[in-house]
Formats: sequence, structure tokens, C-alpha cells
Amino acid sequence: MHYGLTEENHMIADTVRSFVEKEIYPHEELVERTGEVPREIADEIRRKTLELGFYACNFPESVGCAGLNHLEFALVERELGRGSMALNHFFGRPQNILMACEGEQVERYLMPTVRGERMDALAMTEPGAGSDVRGMKCAAVRDGGDWVVNGTKHFISGADHADFIIVFLATGEDETPKGPKKRITAFLVDRDTPGFTIREGYKSVSHRGYKNMILDFDDCRLPDAQVLGAVDGGFEVMNTWLYATRITVATMSVGRARRVFDYALDYAATREQFGQKIGKFQGVSFQLADMITEIDAADLLTLAAADRLDKDLPANREIASAKLYASEMLARVTDAAIQLHGGMGLMDDYPLERFWRDARVERIWDGTSEIQRHIISREMLRALGA
Repeated sequence: MHYGLTEENHMIADTVRSFVEKEIYPHEELVERTGEVPREIADEIRRKTLELGFYACNFPESVGCAGLNHLEFALVERELGRGSMALNHFFGRPQNILMACEGEQVERYLMPTVRGERMDALAMTEPGAGSDVRGMKCAAVRDGGDWVVNGTKHFISGADHADFIIVFLATGEDETPKGPKKRITAFLVDRDTPGFTIREGYKSVSHRGYKNMILDFDDCRLPDAQVLGAVDGGFEVMNTWLYATRITVATMSVGRARRVFDYALDYAATREQFGQKIGKFQGVSFQLADMITEIDAADLLTLAAADRLDKDLPANREIASAKLYASEMLARVTDAAIQLHGGMGLMDDYPLERFWRDARVERIWDGTSEIQRHIISREMLRALGA
């Protein structure tokens, strides 16, 4: 799909797609089988991404990065979506909220991270606080000049490789007409901080090798220097991050769906039954038509949302629509591709069963489909004063 893309836009997408095919695809079977990314492979992917000039390409030129806009970065994420998340993690797209770093935080966290010398992760979800962010119980309490942190975070992706974690913590509570409302603050927490432990989380059927971790805080002391942004200003920082991650889920869903579709289309064009290619049967050809129509629709919806951000236009509803539609589209496309392949679609000789498993989590993380529907309907109704 072109969506008025420039020659430079196409070059970005083609470059990343070629990288994924050459540097990611060859290692996918190993990661799928072992559930691990060997350190030497991770380092090689990071090194080659740096050489390519795409490491931290979501960061501005002012910090020595490519400075891609939202649309361009969406194209990067779309092509990365074709490959294993466990492997493309090392392509390196640090959390953009690190631009909120100030003072010594710049040289301690921001600059080493965009140079590929340190890796970050982000922690918000808790066992009792997923979609209900303000329900978090992991808290930081003032004690002299420090903050003392106690509690647990879980489902924290990338924490196994991270040198530091951006952690959102409850730092107080306000009484409102609707009841108590938590105040949230973002903190930068180094891996080796006393009282802070990272341990392996749950085994997921989706995205093997891309592990979720559990973070435990036991009287962990953090000085004010570790606050990212303003005290009690965590929601402001968080919203900036959520825009980026929801577009990422949408674009990656599109990229993965296109890879799945390529398998389905090739199979329909070569597999023979009843004396002819199965693609000639209407029951198959119509499925292919529906699949590519949905993929193109999700692609356009996502690029349009990214374009609105570049034009400084309100985009909350559009981003939620893109995340909702693209993630649910991926589920339909992977399921249809397996149906088209018949029994072989569920065998691990083909990667389709992996894409099918991987697709399931996209409707959950970074805001469930239900949360996206809530955002979409709320934005429309608010415009009418409802």
C-alpha cells in the first residue's frame, strides 16, 4: 500500500524488510525451539543495526539518531513485525519517554541507550493492575531524601536483557468525587539496585524467546535523581509512551499478517486437489480476497494514525482504532491461513502455527481490545457532550 509514500519512505521499508529477511529469519527456528536468544546472535543483530544507522531510529537527530517521524517509524515497525519479536528486540527501539531525561540522567541513561551501550525496559503492569493502571499497589513512599519502594510488577517484556527499567509507581493518593485516585511517578531503576530483583516470569505460548519477567521491590531505596519527569507526573509521561506502543502493535500486526498472507497465497497457487490448483476454488480464492483487503485496510488505518501525529492532530481515537482493527485482523488472517493449509498448517514444519499463537497476545497487551473500544466510543461521545 502506498498511502502517498515517498521514495525515501519506500527505501526505509525495503531496507528494514531486507534486514529482517537476512538477519532475523535464519535464527527464528532456533529461538522457537529453545526459547532463548544466544548472546552472540543478539550482539550481532545490535551491531548490524548500528552499522545500518537504524538503532534508536525513533529518537531525534539532536541525540545523534536518525530522527524518523511517526510515519517513517511505523514503516520500520511494520517490517520488523515480519520477524521474531525475540530477535528484532535487538534492532533497538528504546522507550521514547527517555527523552524526558534531565541533568545527569542524559549521560547516564539516555545517551548510552541510544548508542546501543545500555538496554532499557518498561514496567507498569502488576498482578492486580493491568488495564486498571490506577489500581497499582507497587508504591514509592518518601523517607527523608529517598523513596522506598515495595511491591511487584509482572509481564515485563525485555527486562531479562535490560540494564535499567523505567518503572511506574504509585506515589500518593488524592480524594476525588469518584473516590481515591492514585498519583503515579516514573522512576529509572538500575538492574543492580539493592532491594530490586528481576526473576523469570510465566511461560507464554506467544512470542517464544521474548520473555516476560517479574520485578520484586523489597525496601528498595531510590533517590530523587531517579525520578523521570515530574513527581506525580507519571500519567503525562505514560500517555506519550502508550501512543507509540499502540501504533507499534498495529504496524507489527500488519507486517506479520503480510508474511502469513504470502505463505497462504503461495500455497494456494501451488497446492493441487481434484486436478487443479486450490486457488482456483472459490472457497479459497474468496478467503484470499478477504485477507488482503483486511490487511490493506489495517495498513492504511495505521499509517493514517501515524500521519496525524506528525501533523500534530488529535489522534487518540485513530490510534485506538488502528490497534484494535490491526490486532484483530491478524487473528483472522492467521486462522484463515491455517484453514487454507489444512492439517499441515498446524504442524511445526510450517511457521503458521507460530504466527497463530503469537497473534493471540496482540489483542491483550498495550491495551486490550476492550480498552481500545472504550477509548474510541468515549472520544466520539465526549465530542457530543455525553
